[in-house]
Amino acid sequence: MSEEVWRRLLTAAGALFLVLFSLAPFLFMLLVSASGRPDFLTESVPFSVTLEHYARVLAAAELHFPRYLLNSCVVSLAAAAAAVLVASLAAYALTRLPVPSKMALLFGVLALSMFPQVSLVGHLFKMMSALHWINTYQALILPYAAWVLPLSVWIMVSYFLQIPRDLDRAAQVDGCSHLQVLARVLLPVARPGLFAVFLLAFIFCFNEFMFALMLTRDAAARTVPVGIALFEGLHGETPWGTIMAASAVTTVPVVAVTVAFQRHIISGLTRGAVKG
Repeated sequence: MSEEVWRRLLTAAGALFLVLFSLAPFLFMLLVSASGRPDFLTESVPFSVTLEHYARVLAAAELHFPRYLLNSCVVSLAAAAAAVLVASLAAYALTRLPVPSKMALLFGVLALSMFPQVSLVGHLFKMMSALHWINTYQALILPYAAWVLPLSVWIMVSYFLQIPRDLDRAAQVDGCSHLQVLARVLLPVARPGLFAVFLLAFIFCFNEFMFALMLTRDAAARTVPVGIALFEGLHGETPWGTIMAASAVTTVPVVAVTVAFQRHIISGLTRGAVKG
């Protein structure tokens, strides 16, 4: 075979390996969630398909799973929206206004994102306790928004830097204020960046565990990662079937948000800007 054929075969084999490697945990999760015996790979028992685990996750009142899922969606959507709003304003100021020491501010924001969560959660708990916000949505939304803000700011700054300043000047000549320039000119052009920031922020907040564990007490505000971690079966054993079913259902909102926004993310990066 020619060198070109070998190259294509190796490329296809490498892509197939990466796909299988990435999907293997997800496929195993689906198999365990739909199996009557979660130890079917280690014991000489036949594999049997059942939806009992899914029915228990969605219907069992003592698990509170639908409430956990609702809490995660509400908190993650609100935190992602807040992060996009603040990041857009910050990126406009850093790229369009005469702010002193812009690079120092940007690297300072980046440095703040390097603090581990465990070093912050104790202070957050004291602050939320003083505000009487423990076990409420706002106790999670504000820390989540602040947690994803550094990444959001950096992404929005990179998008705004690609937009020609001629658009700003033209809008200001027409009488637009800074906020109108941001809302009517920059944000529509940087729409792929907005959706990318929103998607990443939503996924990060949806999967967060440490803050949700420390700042919630029960199903009133507890999120899915903590709720699944606290699942316990009879006599203290780990209910793997129920855990895997809950994990499979949990992926639905994330996949839905990704599919809904993917078209906007990959559509022309600077489409609608200056042509020619």
